Amino acid sequence: MPKYCPENERVKRGYTFFLQAASGKQDATIDIALRAIERFEVSTGRKPFSKFHVEQARSFRAVLVDQTSLNGGPLSAATITTTLKHLRNFFLWLSREPGFRSKLNANDANYFTPSDQDRRIAGARREGPVPSLEEILKVLRDMPGKTAIDKRNRAVIAFSILTGARDGALASLRLKHINLSARTVFQDGREVNTKRRKTFTTNFFPVGPEPFDVVADYVGLLKHELGFGPDDPLFPATQMAQTEHRNFAAVGLARTHWRTTGPIRRVFRDAFAAAGLPYVNPHAFRKTLVRLGEALCRSPEEWKAWSQNLGHECEMTTFVGYGEVPGHRQAEIIRALARPTQAKIEGLDIDALEAFLKSAKASSWAGAGCTADDPGR
Repeated sequence: MPKYCPENERVKRGYTFFLQAASGKQDATIDIALRAIERFEVSTGRKPFSKFHVEQARSFRAVLVDQTSLNGGPLSAATITTTLKHLRNFFLWLSREPGFRSKLNANDANYFTPSDQDRRIAGARREGPVPSLEEILKVLRDMPGKTAIDKRNRAVIAFSILTGARDGALASLRLKHINLSARTVFQDGREVNTKRRKTFTTNFFPVGPEPFDVVADYVGLLKHELGFGPDDPLFPATQMAQTEHRNFAAVGLARTHWRTTGPIRRVFRDAFAAAGLPYVNPHAFRKTLVRLGEALCRSPEEWKAWSQNLGHECEMTTFVGYGEVPGHRQAEIIRALARPTQAKIEGLDIDALEAFLKSAKASSWAGAGCTADDPGR
């Protein structure tokens, strides 16, 4: 099998430009799309895309099911679904390109549509570990705080629960973005790696004084002891240097940003392991805050403000995407509902309930322009 097909390489270059310039896709998404196309090319022996036939799509689907992942097991339903989705989008685009319109039918791309079963499995919601606020505070108390690196690591955990910032934002924030006196952080999409580069201000969430004290102490260290300025990173990378034994070791904080979010995840992993708790990723803190908001918010306006504080444009994103009831709590609620108490029954004011229902019915008729004698409009 040839290592590559020149015609296909030109096509993929054009598709990459289309994804970047016309669709605004990020590099990570483009890489996934190109990997999907590469899988398909391998399955066809790198035949030119202009020679595409629906039988190639059918054969590829069968091959995809038999392929193995890096851990030796079969490909997950999510991987299969994502691969087929990207190939469908690619061939839809290709069918509209000059030189391919007479060779490809747009309907052929539908042969890459994932099965309903795979879509359901891939999209199923699975409950992951979500730490309680008490567990997070325990982690903070157990973390060391002697060196500058220790204080930075504690501040990463504390700042995450104060703001719900994503790990990409944590790695790219600068000192100028945080305002301790106002208890806010300005997540500027021009400089901070927020999701979809949104720009918004986050007020510190009401999670108690300990996280704020940890962050305030750390910011004071950066400004007054280490001489960091407004444009320096809020959570800088670790500075490495050669010791007297000619080994490289961590010696302090550099004035550069972390290049990836991997070090932040290691901070979380090490901190939770030291506290004897299962590892949770930084994103789980956002779910902790949503559950806290469900307990504290008493009106739609308060819930909307809580949602906006997380950077969500729609409060239903917060409620549906993050606000699922934990499995153990769901069981407690259902069991409690299955055991109605006599006090609840005796406390029911039947006369008041009938009066309320009558008033509500009259109001609904009036709002619809109906009368009590003509409710059918």
